[in-house]
Amino acid sequence: MKKILASILASAMVFSLSACGSSAPAESSNAAPAASTAPAASAAPADESGSPSTVAGGGKIGVSMPTQSLQRWNQDGTNMKAELEAAGYEVDLQYAGDNDIPTQVSQLENMISSGCDALVVASIDGSALTEVLKGAKDAGIPVIAYDRLIMNSDAVSYYATFDNYKVGTIQGNYIKDALDLDNAEGPFNIELFTGAPDDNNVNFFFGGAMDVLNPYIESGKLVVLSGQTEKAQCATPNWSAEESQKRMENLITSNGYGPEGTRLDAVLCSNDSTAYGVQNALIAAGYTPENMPIITGQDCDKPNVKNIVAGYQDMSVFKDTRTLASQVVKMVDAVMQGSEPEINDTETYDNGTGVIPSYLCDPVVCTVDNYKELLIDSGYYTEADVA
Repeated sequence: MKKILASILASAMVFSLSACGSSAPAESSNAAPAASTAPAASAAPADESGSPSTVAGGGKIGVSMPTQSLQRWNQDGTNMKAELEAAGYEVDLQYAGDNDIPTQVSQLENMISSGCDALVVASIDGSALTEVLKGAKDAGIPVIAYDRLIMNSDAVSYYATFDNYKVGTIQGNYIKDALDLDNAEGPFNIELFTGAPDDNNVNFFFGGAMDVLNPYIESGKLVVLSGQTEKAQCATPNWSAEESQKRMENLITSNGYGPEGTRLDAVLCSNDSTAYGVQNALIAAGYTPENMPIITGQDCDKPNVKNIVAGYQDMSVFKDTRTLASQVVKMVDAVMQGSEPEINDTETYDNGTGVIPSYLCDPVVCTVDNYKELLIDSGYYTEADVA
């Protein structure tokens, strides 16, 4: 059942190492430890000659990240600060506690009042920054939304992210092909997990996956025994592994899932932290790599990569944060120079005040078959990180 399909890998390998929001579970070998906050080692991005990328800078840039308790955001903040400083900018990098909205608002107020020339903001709640960013607009400070779209604010100049709808379709297509839904008789049992309901990216992750899977649910080829198919029913507050584990435990109990009980063929998980919590619950229920359902993920968090190698997770969507950081530095530099930054999407992301000009980096699939080339050979991780 748990096959890695050449068709997905073939399409996913046509890329140039470019690539949420995710919480990082703890370092693990085969089972379920506690969460880790250590940022991963990563190499500085390079230009086409192989040298570290640099652009001419000058000025003070405020960078607001949502939390330090999650591996992904530590990596983003570290990469962003290093790239901006290499480009000649002074950087005020701040993390908003553990996804604390008032802290992020207060930090942004301080960045605005302290004379930052531009802001790069990864919001906790896409709708909670409207008022504070009015101050940025009044002060003529451009705002670049980073990975999460800031809603209902006309202060947002640009948006840099990954193709988040494609993330969802990659996950949905992986399940479709792994179960051979177009040819196998079925039916197959599946449960659905997505992320924080206040993260606008969830609309794209979950929407993209469900656009692939819904026809099979409607035809009865895929069966969601819990009946929980709506985004609100499948959401995971703060992308928490603990919350997804609790929900999976409840689904196991209420639907009788187990190696000797009701068969569970797949679990759609929008990111690695939700996948990790699901795995914890399934392992506690007696599942092993030999009978684990197909499980998707996103972000290639180190513990999840280890579990991909060990057979507890089938795939994760890789989003190279170095590529995103490099693109944002280019955006910042263009704005600071008074020119237009490179964008490649002018239709998708409407934040309630209009469509925000965006740059979308490309996500790719990571499996046991290509993780070394994708993550180790590229310098994103070392062998020791995922050993």
